Amino acid sequence: MSTDTTQPTGADDETRSRAELEARVAELESRLADVENKLDDGQPKLSIIATKGTLDMAYPPLILASTAAAFGYDVTVFHTFWGLDILHEEKSKNLRLSSVGNPNMPVPNAVGALPGMDRLTTSLMEKRIEDNDTASIEELIETSLEMGVGFQACQMTIDLLDYDEADFYDGVTVGVGAATAIQDMAEADVQLLI
Repeated sequence: MSTDTTQPTGADDETRSRAELEARVAELESRLADVENKLDDGQPKLSIIATKGTLDMAYPPLILASTAAAFGYDVTVFHTFWGLDILHEEKSKNLRLSSVGNPNMPVPNAVGALPGMDRLTTSLMEKRIEDNDTASIEELIETSLEMGVGFQACQMTIDLLDYDEADFYDGVTVGVGAATAIQDMAEADVQLLI
């Protein structure tokens, strides 16, 4: 019983490497063509999940959504748990900035835990926002809605937090469940969790 222990020659390795490279190039060209066809067939799609409702975490989904819409993306933002406060007309005007647990705050946690510190840090951030002529949460929501961004409010969270559907900004889609959000993400070109 003999076994073949011969090694492939350098020419065989080169042929196999060239064939693998050509196959990889063909695969990448095919994927690029699929993307180009998708862009030709319609808008690229962005799906964002917003889960946090502090002042500093309200800005990222709104800025990304409005910017993507300006670039021609079909954008949906699914708001769940505390992220739902961003879409609540009254609560969105009173979002706070937590001074505890935020390593970039210029306040040690021990000091940040003192009564009134969240109010103080929020006031300082609101002043900075105003001084820099940065859009408010309300302005970003209204602009995004005008640009066609679809804001979705998680029905389970609405029920859990006992919110009234009438308390959300006009144009917000209420009654949206996780299954709809997952389907939206599956169809999106870009998915973000914030």
